[in-house]
Amino acid sequence: MSALSRVELSRFLPHGESMCLLSSVEYWDESSIVCESTTHREPHNPLFKNGKLDSICGVEYAAQAMAVHTGLTTFPTLLKGPLGFLGGIRDLKMAVSRLDQCPGNLVVRATLLLGQQTRFMYAFSMTSETVLLLAGRASIFLTEGQA
Repeated sequence: MSALSRVELSRFLPHGESMCLLSSVEYWDESSIVCESTTHREPHNPLFKNGKLDSICGVEYAAQAMAVHTGLTTFPTLLKGPLGFLGGIRDLKMAVSRLDQCPGNLVVRATLLLGQQTRFMYAFSMTSETVLLLAGRASIFLTEGQA
């Protein structure tokens, strides 16, 4: 499917554009999504702490990619879908200590492993200039009602 801008994809995030860490969605289909980000180098990034962006923050980038994918494939016509919650992270591997030191754009990939109404499991990874920065699996749970 076609690429989406930051403004378009932020509608799938409960905290809106001010907390949107992704710059764009480059590609998505029923089972996967590829997003890019340049926010790891922006000083106003809401996850910066003492001028640094620790690699564990990459999990939030991946969670946002999963939220956007779930919204695009499950609730594409709604202005706001149900709230999603990160249920758990498994097999997390981090190859760097900080994301703000990566010179290239961040590329976040998420692949749907299991999807059942309000429960989803994804494999995710983050790269910069073909270097793997982090990878793992995550479960997402949606609320029944609208946000």
